[in-house]
Amino acid sequence: MTSYVSHTTVDCADAYALSRWWQAVLDYREDPDDPNEPGHEECMISSRDGRHRLLFIEVPEAKQVKNRIHLDLRPVEGTRDAELTRLTEFGAAVVFDRRNADGTGWVVLADPEGNEFCILRSDAEIAGGRP
Repeated sequence: MTSYVSHTTVDCADAYALSRWWQAVLDYREDPDDPNEPGHEECMISSRDGRHRLLFIEVPEAKQVKNRIHLDLRPVEGTRDAELTRLTEFGAAVVFDRRNADGTGWVVLADPEGNEFCILRSDAEIAGGRP
């Protein structure tokens, strides 16, 4: 017997606002039969193929320390650095820049509520042997 990950839950102060932010970042969708609305304390979004879901739940406590679990993102198109530019223009904050001189590495970012996530090189960058 095994288990599978039903969804990833993110504690937050404003479930609707944060779900909308991540929905735009990831090109996810909400359930048309149960749309997220302002004031909802729980908001679910899912990948276009429905295989991954994120649930945002409002909690009274503010984030206090580094996440013990986080998302690692790879650009679907383009490069890590182009995606980094897009995400920072969208409101993500750079927490740590772990890029190396040879082009390898990643960047740790934070969403509008301070939840960390990483942006990695794209599959095309890795497959092409580009740093």
